[in-house]
Amino acid sequence: MTTQSELTTLRPAGAVGSPPQAGPAAQAPAWLSPPDHSSLSPTVWPPSAVRDHAGIVRIGGADVVTLADRFGTPAYLFDEDAFRAQCEVFREAFHDADVYYAAKAFLCKAVVRHVAESGLFLDVCTEGEVQVALAAGFSPSRMLLHGNNKSDRELELALSLGIRRIVIDSFDEIERLTGLARRLGKRPGVLLRVTVGVRSDAHDHNATAHEDQKFGFSVHTGEIHDAVRRVLADDVMDLCGLHSHVGSQILETSGFEIAARRAVGVMAQVSAERGRVLAELNLGGGFGIAYTGKDHACSAAELARAIRTAVLHESGRLGVTPPRLAFEPGRAIVGHAGCTLYRVGTVKPRPGLRTYAAVDGGMSDNVRPALFGADYSVTLGNRMSTADQTLVRVVGRHCDAGDIVVRDAYLPGDLRAGDLLVVAATGAYCRSLSSNFNHTPRPPVVGIANGISRELIRRETVADLLALDVG
Repeated sequence: MTTQSELTTLRPAGAVGSPPQAGPAAQAPAWLSPPDHSSLSPTVWPPSAVRDHAGIVRIGGADVVTLADRFGTPAYLFDEDAFRAQCEVFREAFHDADVYYAAKAFLCKAVVRHVAESGLFLDVCTEGEVQVALAAGFSPSRMLLHGNNKSDRELELALSLGIRRIVIDSFDEIERLTGLARRLGKRPGVLLRVTVGVRSDAHDHNATAHEDQKFGFSVHTGEIHDAVRRVLADDVMDLCGLHSHVGSQILETSGFEIAARRAVGVMAQVSAERGRVLAELNLGGGFGIAYTGKDHACSAAELARAIRTAVLHESGRLGVTPPRLAFEPGRAIVGHAGCTLYRVGTVKPRPGLRTYAAVDGGMSDNVRPALFGADYSVTLGNRMSTADQTLVRVVGRHCDAGDIVVRDAYLPGDLRAGDLLVVAATGAYCRSLSSNFNHTPRPPVVGIANGISRELIRRETVADLLALDVG
């Protein structure tokens, strides 16, 4: 059992303090330097992103000026080839494990089909995500259902469909799922979510393996062993193993390694005390990506190697058979496949401070800067400029002072209304967390492959919003 003194706090590589505040001597943060806008960094942008001889950004072979004219702005641009390539990267790196794409990062029917074609499994959290997957023809036998407060309807759906794994998150859920499985005559394969006492130094909203949060059964208090006892005593569900998730946007391997060792320790205890071998260990996702030049993310191969080594070493030390591993990358697969295209509406120089450039989207299409203090990279998309770079804060159109798209960026000093700005690495959680703040219709998702573009999710309209208002 982990003692309170053993709870581990981690600082990801590249972590920084509070974002800089505007003031009389506002300056760019130390990590930010004027970029070379003639090229686009492959660590932040999709591999296909280039700037042509006219200075126009092209993604997947399609230029953003044409995309803006055809689909309007703001718009989410989705490089389908980049997404498929990352599915393959993770499938190969974790070749001896089960890889579930985390649907919460971004989901639509086209994405589901790409996941299926790549041979990956699918991690879903709600009935809505299940139904999108079903509509795209994805087999429930390749799905895993998450959620800390699943409804009876969702549990019944999982049982009736034969979803591959259900991750149990509470004692209440053990009781409810046991009753439903008895009534329906089903024996679901389940994993118990274990809280291993690792406190990642991500944003509080992204840290999920320490004690004071809503997920899982605690190792520190012994809850996980009570949960194992209850599931085995009823013998209605097939207890396949454990699930552990450290957090999100984690840029180094140590947290995953510590979590893996502690989870294997629990599995060894269960084997010794109850004679039950738990054959599966799902270590979740949370693998970080580079959003800006300050971020240095591990490759999939590095992650796989470090975690696999930790599991094998701990299993050998404790004398147990190494479990079959599973992982749930979301952001690490889809993050760099997406960009967001905006049009500048106003430009306001603030002498002695910075320039504010307001675009036609904002926190309704990307709430992460407001919610997490997230940083992004941005570039001028529609032309070449030889003007000196100036410190700019890209803001949205919404009635909220926290409506910031990119907190600090260097952009050409001749930035003007009508210009197009492209924000990198918005493939994960931007569309998923989008809203209709200020009754703003959500942007379309435009899929691009081999120079051909198509709407994957159409733009919402005011008519769509009014159709929901039945009062």
